[in-house]
Formats: sequence, structure tokens, C-alpha cells
Amino acid sequence: MKEIELTAGTVAYEDTGGRADAGSDGPTVVFLHGLMMDASLWDGPIAELSGEHRCVAPTLPLGAHRRAMRDDADLSLPGVARLVVEFLDRLDLRDVTLVGNDTGGALVQLVISEGAAERVGRVVLVSCEAFDNLPPGLTGRTLTLAGKLSPRMFGLFMQQMRIGAVRRLPVAFGWLTKRGGAATGRWMRPVITQPEIRRDAVRMLRAVFGDTRVLLRAAEHLSAFDRPALVVWARDDRVMPLAHGRRLAELLPQGRLVEIEDSYTLVPLDQPTELASAVREFTRVPDPDPRW
Repeated sequence: MKEIELTAGTVAYEDTGGRADAGSDGPTVVFLHGLMMDASLWDGPIAELSGEHRCVAPTLPLGAHRRAMRDDADLSLPGVARLVVEFLDRLDLRDVTLVGNDTGGALVQLVISEGAAERVGRVVLVSCEAFDNLPPGLTGRTLTLAGKLSPRMFGLFMQQMRIGAVRRLPVAFGWLTKRGGAATGRWMRPVITQPEIRRDAVRMLRAVFGDTRVLLRAAEHLSAFDRPALVVWARDDRVMPLAHGRRLAELLPQGRLVEIEDSYTLVPLDQPTELASAVREFTRVPDPDPRW
């Protein structure tokens, strides 16, 4: 993992580099993860796509990061979206395909709805919060309540996430992934073992769930994003309504919908090959309105 110093603090990221030497240097793909997760959410799709694309996946300060953020860092959803834009700027990434799953998809919506998408050529929204679905499902409501605890009490509460059976409950990751138990265990380690990450996580959760209408406001501007957009939704999703995926695809002027079978919300864990195939096919379609 590489690291970059941004205004909020140090952010780690995976970067597979270009593939021009292989003669197949496709568009750069930037992947965004959700709450209490890190960039390893995308390991499967990146393994599938890195031969054709430069793949970049930051670990954002959403509760599973390893380096604490500055005390004045804005950890609200709009604040983290601005951090994503700063990340793209600092790495000078252009015409990227910006992909987000779970809360990462909410961040993509904020990036493109707030007029900060100059470096974004295409977007992929993968089973994510949208419209009024914030907090999402039992997991979101549990995190909302947990975020009201003190960092110390939050740490004690999260200790139970050491147990796989607890992580598989609907109030944890049970309705988010069918097959990602090992990954969820890794994601819990920083908040369980590092007091400074617990402080960040509590601040982040309070900020994220303190404004439950932020995505409704963002949706009002999605129709202005007249660039290719793919919406990929898990047909079995029990947290992110399939109706929201269909509505997003209709709102985006160049949007289209792909439904994935046998997966919950975290499609990169449950169906990485199918998701990678959808992204690969999407990036190969010529842009009907090239900007570069």
C-alpha cells in the first residue's frame, strides 16, 4: 500500500500502475468502499481488471483505516467526498471511471452532484445508499446508535465483532455479504485495537448520520451528469432496495442497469468476477460525447 498526505491526514491506497507496456492501458478505475471497510473490499475485481486498467483504491477514513485523521478533519459524507476529489487531484488522475459500493456509491453521487467531477469520465454505482436510505437497514441503524457512544464505550461494543458468528448477524455484516466473512474480520481490527481509530470512527459516524437528507439533495443534481453511468445492483440485496438502483439508472441521462444474481450488497466480495466483467464491458463502450 502506498500513502499520500491529504488535508485530512495520511491516506493509504493501492495502485496497480499503468499497463501501457502490455499494450492494454485502459481507463484508470478508482474504487471507493463503504463504512467500516477498507480498500481490500475491491481485491477480487482489481485482480480481474488490473491487466487492462490502472486500478486505484484508497482506504478512506470510514472506520477501518490505519492512520488517524487530523482533529479538524471533516468526516461527514460531503467532507469525505471532497477528500476523494483532492485525492484525484493530487495523483493527477484524469478521465477516471469512479466506482463505489455501499457508502462508496454515496460518495460517488456526492462527487458528481456537487460539480466536482472534472476528473471523472464515467461512474459505476454498485448497490449503495441513495435517496432516503440513510442510515441503511439494520446495520446502518446499529452504527447510528453505536456512534452515539463515547470512543471508549464504542470500542467495548465493537469487541464482539471479533466473533465471526456476531459479524454474520443482520445487525452487523450478515445482510451485506454472503461470502465475505474473512474480509469483515480484517476490517474490524483497527477499530478494535487502535484508540485513535475509535475516536475517528465515532466522529465519522456522528457526522455521516447527522444529516440523513444529504443523498436526497444529491439526487436532485444527478440528471446533470451527462456522461456514461452504470448502475450494478445485487438482486438479492436486503439493505439497498433494488428499486433505488432502477431509479438511479433512470435519473442519470446515460445510465443503464445491470442486476447481479446470488449476492448481497457487497458485490465485490460475493460476485467479484461478474462485477469485474460488467465494469470491463462498460469501459469498452465508446463515450458518445468525448470530453478529452
